[in-house]
This record gives sequence, structure tokens and C-alpha cells, in this order.
Amino acid sequence: MTIPSIATLLLPATAALILAAALDLPATAQEPAAALSPLEEAVVRESENTVKAFNAADATTLGGMFLDTGELVDEAGTVHAGKAAITELFAGFFGKFPKATLEMLVDSARPVGETLAVEEGQRRITTADGETAQVRYVALRSKQGDRWPIASYREFADDPQPTPREVLQAAAWIVGEWVDESPEGRTAISFRWSDDGNFLLGDYTMSAAGAGVAKSTQRIGWDPASGQVRSWTFDDDGGFTEGRWVPTDEGWMVLSEATMPDGTTGTATLVITVKDADHLVVRGTERIIAGAEEPDFEMTIARKPPQPGLAK
Repeated sequence: MTIPSIATLLLPATAALILAAALDLPATAQEPAAALSPLEEAVVRESENTVKAFNAADATTLGGMFLDTGELVDEAGTVHAGKAAITELFAGFFGKFPKATLEMLVDSARPVGETLAVEEGQRRITTADGETAQVRYVALRSKQGDRWPIASYREFADDPQPTPREVLQAAAWIVGEWVDESPEGRTAISFRWSDDGNFLLGDYTMSAAGAGVAKSTQRIGWDPASGQVRSWTFDDDGGFTEGRWVPTDEGWMVLSEATMPDGTTGTATLVITVKDADHLVVRGTERIIAGAEEPDFEMTIARKPPQPGLAK
């Protein structure tokens, strides 16, 4: 089941319902000799009270953890100003999700002067039917006697990173057998998923009259560091190419950099246009090899029909 964002789960503005909560760090991550500072101890107390009140569906107590002029800002940017409005917000949430529970992780609590503190962390709500929503938060607390009520609380989306397979679904149409037959020669292409599902693997076999047969292998994957789909192609003569894939309205644009067996380099831009489920057009432009411009090319590649007797 797809888990909705907290803004969707809680309906307008209730995404910001949860405040700071228990400092629940693994025992192995804590220094035995390190004591909590007075501020950290205060945050722990406030946080534990928040979790208890939330899990008891006590909207009044939760609202009381804010200053009279306090505010909640949810992940959608909706502002809820004042203790009364915040209490009403909690009450509305518990009316829709009476058995929801809260888990929190406080990442840090640091003072700003003598009467203010900034708290950062993560919180997760789980509804009675098992759906969860998680966000990051920043809370500004104001010292009032022995307490640290919240002056401002803001949430930020904490969506999980997509898996490589989820990202590559946009290019999954390439899986299968393809062929291009033209007067210049023949190119056979075969694509499949890797066993782990994290890459698309391709094999190319190119032949031309008087030029023999050349083969290449390609691996297409997701680079989370750059936020791009990338490819790595290795030729049987020792050359190799790296490509950065940019999605377009009609397919992909691939910005490639190649290294030849003799050490010379080249660049090119490939525009892949998906015509339909069984045909794509590849156009090569801006091709430069060893500093010299090469002519553009265009080729239409068709999905290879299954062999007789193998179709299901």
C-alpha cells in the first residue's frame, strides 16, 4: 500500500500536529559518561509529555504545550496561529484518527541565548490501519519558568529516496530485443533488468560490410549523488563511454563522453525519441572526436518480433 504524505493523511493543516518527543537514541550511540545538559533534560521531559498526550488523544494538553501566541506550520506551509487554533487542530485530527500513535526522534537541542532553544528531529504517525507518515521538524522553544513551551513548530517533508528500479521505470520500455537494419549495416540490441533489479543491462552487436562485427555492453543506473540516470558502455575494442540521461517530453537526451582505445576522447548528444511501443528514433548530434566534428546521424530502431513458436 502506498503511504500518503502527512498532509494528505491528516487533511488540511494537520500535518503539523506532532511536536518534539522522546530522545530515543540507541544505547550503543550514547556515551556512558556523558550527562544530558539541563536544556536536553528539559526537552526530554517536554517530549515525553508530548508523546503521552498524543497517544492518549488529549488535544487540550497538546495545545497547552504551545505559547498562547505559538504557531504550527505544516509541510505544505499552512500556518495555524494561537493555542486555541492548535488545540482545535489536534481535536479534529483525533476525531478522524482516534487510535493514531506517535514516535519521535530528537536529533538536537541547542540554546539561542538564555531563554530560547532550537530543537530538530523526526516524527512518525501511525494510524490504526497501519498507514504511516514521517516528517522532519524544527521547533523553537521559549523558557517559561521550569518549562519550555513551543513558540513555533515547522515540519518538512521526509520522503524516502526512490529505489533505483522505481527511477528506472521511466526507461523500462527499452527492455526487450531491438534491431536496426539499414544500408550501412545492422545493429541488434538486447536489454534486460539486472538480477538485483537496480540496473538495466544492454548488449549491442553492430555489423557492417567490410568492417566486421563490433560488440558493446551497457549498464544504465540511477546516481543518487547527482540525481541523474547515468549509463556506462564498454566496447570490445577497449573503449568506453559515460552518459548522463535527461528526460524529455518524447524520451531521453543522453550527454555522452567517450574514451577511445588509443586515448583520444569524444563527446556527443544522443536524442532518443519513443515513437510508439515498438519503434524509437536515435539521433546523434554535436559529435566531436579528437577535436574534429563528425556528421550527425539518425536511425530508427524497431522492436524485434518474437520468433515463431516462442510467442506466448
